[in-house]
Amino acid sequence: MDIRATVICIGNEILLGHINNTNAQYISQRLVSIGIKSPLHISIPDNHQTIVSFIRNSLADSDIVVLTGGLGPTVDDITLECISMALHKKLIFNKKAAEHIKAHFKKRKLKMPKNNLRQALIPEGAKYILNNIGSAPGLIIRFHRVGGRIATYAVEAARSKVLIALPGVPFEMHDMLEKTVLAYLKKYFLPDLIIKSRVIKITGLAESKVNEKVEDILKISGNVQMGIYPHPEEITVKITVTDKSAKKVNSTINKIEKRVKSRLGNYIFGYDNEKLEEIAGKLLLKKKKTLSIAESCTGGLLANRITDISGSTKYFRMGVVTYSNESKNKVLNIPIETIKKHGAVSRQVASLMAKNVRKLSNSSIGIGISGIAGPAGGTKKKPVGLIYIALSTKTKTVCKEHRFLGQREIIKFKATQAALNMIRLTLLHRHRNRPLA
Repeated sequence: MDIRATVICIGNEILLGHINNTNAQYISQRLVSIGIKSPLHISIPDNHQTIVSFIRNSLADSDIVVLTGGLGPTVDDITLECISMALHKKLIFNKKAAEHIKAHFKKRKLKMPKNNLRQALIPEGAKYILNNIGSAPGLIIRFHRVGGRIATYAVEAARSKVLIALPGVPFEMHDMLEKTVLAYLKKYFLPDLIIKSRVIKITGLAESKVNEKVEDILKISGNVQMGIYPHPEEITVKITVTDKSAKKVNSTINKIEKRVKSRLGNYIFGYDNEKLEEIAGKLLLKKKKTLSIAESCTGGLLANRITDISGSTKYFRMGVVTYSNESKNKVLNIPIETIKKHGAVSRQVASLMAKNVRKLSNSSIGIGISGIAGPAGGTKKKPVGLIYIALSTKTKTVCKEHRFLGQREIIKFKATQAALNMIRLTLLHRHRNRPLA
């Protein structure tokens, strides 16, 4: 049975571009993991007529409709009213939901505004989902069709329909989806298809080069979907397989993955949700090495990415941001004469940053980053996007020049990505200069 879901995200702020709509992506990813496809994403404004119309039309076309947003306590939070209107269901004050909302404020030692009790109005026939993080409950309402009308579903049927309403706040929505909604859908829909994906992550190669190396593999069809997607200093190849047999799905993915790996080799740094900073951290632990970083143009972003990984205290010793020439001299002992002669953005200065921060912290590896992130500050000889990344060990210091394109924040991220990859390749003993003893 092919089960289809429509994801509707409600909010003027989405359509005005004030926030990124990450909810639709997250919901689709998690639904696919249990065999439910969501071929349609819809973003709509906080408007009664629009919301009511899309709820009714989506329930006619889909087995599952997931709404996010508009469950808050303010006047523009109208999703509950619209659900009531769309389904011809009264809103009933739920005492248990109200007590949970009150407890939320009491736990935070805050006085609860009276408006928050609007969130305890639950459409008749709905199952409410407690919010473990915020105040707005979620909803699950199950239906069947009777004489062309939607009615609350009271008994088992082979083809039921479900409306799910979740808060728009991502971490609240994530918690409800993971802890309640997915288990509910698996129980009542029993998807007979398994949809599984494997994401292969590559860095150090352009998208066109990756495509060239695996072009024939990307053309595989049938129950396999292949895709190649660019990200800053990272390319992903995604394999998605649909089948009734988990064994066949896993076997197909593994075979294709081996083919991709044979073409791309060490350019592959990880899989699925793995991050480059996580991979670098695991290698530092495995090799029993420590790391220190001196950053200029990246402003501490590399240190932040390293310390985003739990347990990084075991291998990360120091991170300094020597943004000015004076700080490079006083903190890292880089001679002012060297900076004047070669410039702060130079191979010589980046190399000394890496070497001296390593010595200062007595770590195994030192990283130095200096460059021009823009949009101002570039010249013909040293344009915006010129970045020098140096890596120093007790036996050798190497420095690589990069020419990155993009806006300031993109250039900064690309620089940290290249630095992390330099650490990874060094620890794998596959860097062409083989600096690690």
